[in-house]
Amino acid sequence: MTVISRRHLLLGGGAVVLGMVQTRVFAVPPAPVPPRPILLQRALGALDRHRATIRYRDVIGIVDFSQASRVPRFHIVDVMSGRSQSLLVAHGRGSDPDHSGWLERFSNSPGSQASSAGAYLVGSGYSGKHGRSQRLIGLDCENSNAEARAIVIHAASYVSQDIALASGKLGRSQGCFAVSQADIGQVLERLGPGRMIYAGKI
Repeated sequence: MTVISRRHLLLGGGAVVLGMVQTRVFAVPPAPVPPRPILLQRALGALDRHRATIRYRDVIGIVDFSQASRVPRFHIVDVMSGRSQSLLVAHGRGSDPDHSGWLERFSNSPGSQASSAGAYLVGSGYSGKHGRSQRLIGLDCENSNAEARAIVIHAASYVSQDIALASGKLGRSQGCFAVSQADIGQVLERLGPGRMIYAGKI
């Protein structure tokens, strides 16, 4: 778990430029890092913009799709304390057609199988073909079709640290936020109905 400075939480901080190098096999998993200040600022702006819709504002999810899929880029942030936890999450196959491990583009179009940017309201939970899952409601024009596209949070066998280490990337979803079987419980517990997830790319 990492801690974000209170200044970053309140002011958003400045941009941090990180070099990213693609390789095929990784012997050591990347160390978890807090969400980048500029993306945190955007997420907090979305939280304020949608304050009439977001019932619970104490914990938010931030997905940094500018990072490779092998990196823990799903940040669960405690807004008051600044503490964050970073987990693996897959992006949609339509966002990465060559399966490079990097998200190339977003789409809100039905049938695109791509990830969408923007703020999401976490909806009701259910048990489906992927087990315990959570519905998502798109709050912005970039993800307004999330419900119609059945974009949800679910666990998937193609998301794990072992896969990330072996191939340097995760598998791809059909646009959903797919996390590991080991992480789905805590994700659903901490980001329950009435909270917000923000996805973006710097």
